[in-house]
Amino acid sequence: MLPLIYTNPLAAGIFLAACLVWNVPEWIGAFKQTARASRKGAVAQDRGSMVLLIGLLWFGVALNFLLAWLLPRAAFSWQRTVLFGIGVSFILLGVTLRWYAIRVLGRYFTRDVAVSADQKVVQDGPYRYIRHPAYSGTFLTMLGVGLALTNWASLVALLLCVFAGHLYRVNIEEEALIQTIGQSYIEYIQHTKRFIPWVF
Repeated sequence: MLPLIYTNPLAAGIFLAACLVWNVPEWIGAFKQTARASRKGAVAQDRGSMVLLIGLLWFGVALNFLLAWLLPRAAFSWQRTVLFGIGVSFILLGVTLRWYAIRVLGRYFTRDVAVSADQKVVQDGPYRYIRHPAYSGTFLTMLGVGLALTNWASLVALLLCVFAGHLYRVNIEEEALIQTIGQSYIEYIQHTKRFIPWVF
C-alpha cells in the first residue's frame, strides 16, 4: 500500500505545504545563522558535525521516500488518513518548537558549533527542561514526515539516521560548552535531559 502522498493529490499538496513551512526558514537560516555571519568573536568547534548532521538527515529523508515506495507491505493499514494528519501536525509542531527554541537562545544560536568567552547558560523557555529543544523540534518534525508516509520501514530508517547525526552533534556541542562555560554548564547538565523532559 503506497503512501497517500503518492496517490492522493490533496494529501500531496498538504504535505508539500508543510514541508515548505519546515524548509524555507531552514534554507534562509543556513546562510544567516553561522558563527561568522551572526556572532563575531565566536570560535567554531564544529568538527564536521554540521555536515554529518545534515547529510544523515537528508539521507534519512531520501530513505524514507524510497522505502515507502519499495516496501508497500510495510505500510500502516490502520487509520492511514488519521496518521497522515498526525504526521503533518507533528511537522508543524516540530517547526514551531525549533524556532521558539532558536528565538529564546538568541545570539548564542549558530548552525555550526561555536562558543565565545562571554557565553552564558540559557535556562529560559524550553531550556529549563531540556538542553537541546531545537533538536527536539527537528526530531518531532522528522517523526511527522515519517508518519505522514504511513510506512513502518521508512519511519524507522528516517529516525535512525536523524538520531545518529544528532547524537554525534550533541556530544561535540556539549564538550565545547563544558570547555568554555565550565562548572555552570556541568551543573545545568545534571538537572536537565537532552531532548525529552524527565526522560532522555
